[in-house]
Amino acid sequence: MMRAGRSERGQASSGRAGRGRAVASDPGTAPAHPVAGRPAAAPEDVAGSQPPPGSARRAGAAICRWLRAPLRRPVAAQLLLLAGYIAAGIGVTWPVTARLANGELLEIPDVSSYVWALWWMAHQVAHLGDPWFTRYMAAPTGIQLGFDTLMPLPGLIMTPLTLLFGPAASFGVLTIVVPGLLCYVMYRAARLWLGQPGAIAAGAFFGLSTMMTWQNIYHLNISLGTLFLPLTLEAAVRLRRCPGRRQGIILGLVLGASVLTNQESAVVAALLAAAVLVPWLIRLAAREPGIAALRPRLRTLALAAGVAVIVAAPQLFAMIRQVAEGGAAVAPNELTQTYREYGVGLPTMFAPSPRLAHYHLAQLATAYQFPEPSEGIPTFGITLAGLAVIGLALTWRRRSSWWLALLWLAGSALALGPTLAIGARTYVPLADSWHGVTVSLLMPYTWLVRIPGLSALREADRLALLGLLGAAVLAGAAIQWLCQHARPVVAAAVIVIVAAAGFLEAGWSASGAPTMHATMPSVDGPIAADQSQSIVVDVPFGLRGGVGLTGWPMPPQALVLATADGHPRAISYTSWVPRPTRSGITRYPFYRYLYEAQNGARFPPGGADRTAALRGLRRMNIGWVIVWHSRRQAARQSVINYLYATGFHVDYRVNTPDSGISVWRR
Repeated sequence: MMRAGRSERGQASSGRAGRGRAVASDPGTAPAHPVAGRPAAAPEDVAGSQPPPGSARRAGAAICRWLRAPLRRPVAAQLLLLAGYIAAGIGVTWPVTARLANGELLEIPDVSSYVWALWWMAHQVAHLGDPWFTRYMAAPTGIQLGFDTLMPLPGLIMTPLTLLFGPAASFGVLTIVVPGLLCYVMYRAARLWLGQPGAIAAGAFFGLSTMMTWQNIYHLNISLGTLFLPLTLEAAVRLRRCPGRRQGIILGLVLGASVLTNQESAVVAALLAAAVLVPWLIRLAAREPGIAALRPRLRTLALAAGVAVIVAAPQLFAMIRQVAEGGAAVAPNELTQTYREYGVGLPTMFAPSPRLAHYHLAQLATAYQFPEPSEGIPTFGITLAGLAVIGLALTWRRRSSWWLALLWLAGSALALGPTLAIGARTYVPLADSWHGVTVSLLMPYTWLVRIPGLSALREADRLALLGLLGAAVLAGAAIQWLCQHARPVVAAAVIVIVAAAGFLEAGWSASGAPTMHATMPSVDGPIAADQSQSIVVDVPFGLRGGVGLTGWPMPPQALVLATADGHPRAISYTSWVPRPTRSGITRYPFYRYLYEAQNGARFPPGGADRTAALRGLRRMNIGWVIVWHSRRQAARQSVINYLYATGFHVDYRVNTPDSGISVWRR
């Protein structure tokens, strides 16, 4: 005999009964209605003082339901995953994140230039000014920033935080959260091919890799720009699968935003989009000859290009203006001389990560060799590389797996540079001389930098990040296959082992790297109190950065102090020192003789040169000189004699653990 409210299969036949069945379906809970063969619970069993048998299981099930509830909501689940990625990023880069939270920055010029860039963007937004030209560096001549690592879009986004807490705080927040963001955008792209477990693993392999976290710590613009590589991959693949206006607009927004973040990464993103879309167009043209079949697709791509140009228009206009004014002109060998410096050796790229030395596994870490460790750590690591190979072997029947493998291969081949280094030997097959530099015509990078507009891609090792995309997805495919085909116990054990091995090769701690404080009121407190907006000259003095350098390397603290005291600086640190800026600075006799004094030259005791230098000094409004005492005693003494000769005197001194600082005034 059937009970009221239930069918023969025990399914609820009414809304009330349905609710009772839903409760009864959860493990460890009592049925809402009596079930045949089992007595109904007595009132005293439910409300009595002693818990009935199984109450612990019911409580556990209730807790599990409470914990699983957010995961059933897509937005909450995504936020939880992002938070987990960010926490993992903090863990694998510790103690750098702790130092940033305490207001300590790595003592390198690149970091100080990013802090200055965030301050400058916030300053110009608050004053509605043009951020692509400044007289707060290379003062009073000024310098164009069209080809600089200005990061306009991140600077604009961080403007409220910068205005409230300072640029060092904005820099710290970005450095801390970007590894997690890199993981998440890679996860989103990997979901195009993989299920949840494999995509989560792919995101972790990408954003937490030593290659990526090192760049994030030392070159924030590169890590911010790399965010757009997975975004471009996802947008291009979605456009290819479902072409339409919406997907075209999304791809255009991604490419345009990448230009406003980091132009070098934007070029790589454009190459990635072309690698996804051009074969698609060729296959469509082969399948349906004639322009009629391609016309709607071409309209979509034209829409994407138009949106990208509109979004990137401010940056593109600044770059065009700098080119028109001669600010991007360089001698051909200024770029080609650096091409061979940053190529990666073939074994090095697939060697164990040097991160292993942090865990006292130095014997494994010594397999990594790179001639320019100050530029990056371009290695995939044996865990990621091994899993990527396994993932390709397990999914070799899928066409997408071979395309991802080709992407991995292309990025790796380009990262080798214009020659082939294997161990301690360098090979130059099909050698050719290009602007005085011997390159191999067999290497893809040699041809890439000859494409008009791509000659500024000087750091070949950074192109390994393009290969990291493909390798991460293939490694995630191996994890996905394991979860789908292996027994749960076996899969869990293997994943634990892989996670442990991956953790040992993940991240970068920058342990032992010198740090500097974001503020030094003992040095620039009186300068900040001076409201005259006079120029501050830092010694050693020079216009430094990437291309077109002059003078001596700048003290890293100088530009950080500039964000605190707000005075224009005579020094500069930019990716590109424009020729008009170099010539403009040397037109001032005071700077010209300062260059010579740094090289040990003696200032003329009298005559027209001395008179011109003193007269020009009064017109330039130089109010302060900060001498960061170096170890080169002869050069330092010649500079001190020069400052005395031009009417400066020591106003106060500040002693630091490493060296002394003297602040001079006229």
